[in-house]
Amino acid sequence: MEKKLGLAALTALVLSSMLGAGVFSLPQNMAQVASPAALLIGWGITGVGILLLAMAMLLLTRLRPELDGGIFTYAREGFGELIGFCSAWGYWLCAVIANVSYLVIVFSALSFFTDAPDQRIFGDGNTWQAMIGASLLLWIVHWLILRGVQTAASINLVATLAKLLPLGLFVLLALLAFRLSTFEFDFTGTALGVPLHDQVKNTMLITLWVFIGVEGAVVVSARARHKKDVGRATLLAVLAALTVYLLVTLLSLGVVPRHELAEMRNPSMASLMVHMMGPWGEVIIAAGLIVSVCGAYLSWTIMAAEVPFLAATHKAFPAIFARQNRNNAPSASLWLTNLSVQACLVLIWATGSDYNTLLTIASEMILVPYFLVGAFLLKIARRPLEWLIGGGACLYGLWLLYASGPMHLLLSVVLYAPGLLVFLYARQTHRHDLKLRQREKALIGLLLIAVLPATWILVQ
Repeated sequence: MEKKLGLAALTALVLSSMLGAGVFSLPQNMAQVASPAALLIGWGITGVGILLLAMAMLLLTRLRPELDGGIFTYAREGFGELIGFCSAWGYWLCAVIANVSYLVIVFSALSFFTDAPDQRIFGDGNTWQAMIGASLLLWIVHWLILRGVQTAASINLVATLAKLLPLGLFVLLALLAFRLSTFEFDFTGTALGVPLHDQVKNTMLITLWVFIGVEGAVVVSARARHKKDVGRATLLAVLAALTVYLLVTLLSLGVVPRHELAEMRNPSMASLMVHMMGPWGEVIIAAGLIVSVCGAYLSWTIMAAEVPFLAATHKAFPAIFARQNRNNAPSASLWLTNLSVQACLVLIWATGSDYNTLLTIASEMILVPYFLVGAFLLKIARRPLEWLIGGGACLYGLWLLYASGPMHLLLSVVLYAPGLLVFLYARQTHRHDLKLRQREKALIGLLLIAVLPATWILVQ
């Protein structure tokens, strides 16, 4: 009998997927573009938006508890098979590329312990040694998840608690070192030479990505012990992550002046720890970064493998990916995911390429399902509160798509287009009625038309 995930495991899954590498560079990232005043406003807007999205997911788990798999099933139920498939395909592709980035970051961080000016072993995470190490980590995690999602989630719970230790130590030391006069110095950012409203927008372009992973519990909702825990875990994790982000960014501005913080090398939290406790501070943060990214990678591998499995059980992906092993792990989907990650690792090593553009475009694809969550709640809402939360989540989803750049949304059709072949093949493997609806034909036509200009822009 399959072991189910409890509230603690679900909360850890969501929190771990949100708290990856970004939090360790957040102090410098924010100080570079915004004053304390802009940060307070920016986090306030982001906090409201992400809480609305979390509450929308909570409401949907109560209103439609039978829709296991959330992100994919909400899109499919509300807007048809093709939209549902595109939501699942985009989410899975984003998760695969994100997992590649996590593996690269782990070995880039390990270079702190192994590399020297005259000795480059792991470098930026793209050397042959880093590729071998990343491949080993990839298949160790693969083996853990094959032993059962519950086993992997239990290890993730320990990793989440472990990553909170260096973050907690940083917050404690920052509270002791905090000086109100330092925080209030140039409070509105006159030295930046940028209007306050532009500073606020710049902070939100950074906060845009730090909550990616909020949907973790919803994605694995079919494996939850109690359906009510899915919404609770999402809300608890969002509140915890928001608290961590607020404390890390705001307290940092009270430890050193903004202009000094803006010039620090990333991960800037390490430089701040050295300032507060001496040389060992850098070691603690480097170790914390490695544990944090490994935990996030484990969470994202669980979620990435779950999506093709769920989509296949709902006849949106080819039938083969609905297979589970004796531990009820989504084995076929996991093999697909990790072989794709392995291929990307080999390509990065062979070409030494910078794949940040691809990562940004893929990340755009995860924002579309967020918008569809709010849109679906708005569609089925019956009470004023449901209308209010659905409308708010919908507006926040639209803001995310706008802020991340409409051009990236256009470029994402290059990644959506190959998925159309998978969609059509899946209909055959499940013996669907192969006749497409007019709306589906129109959407496929628009995607194919957009591929040409998008490809042209991408290769320029």
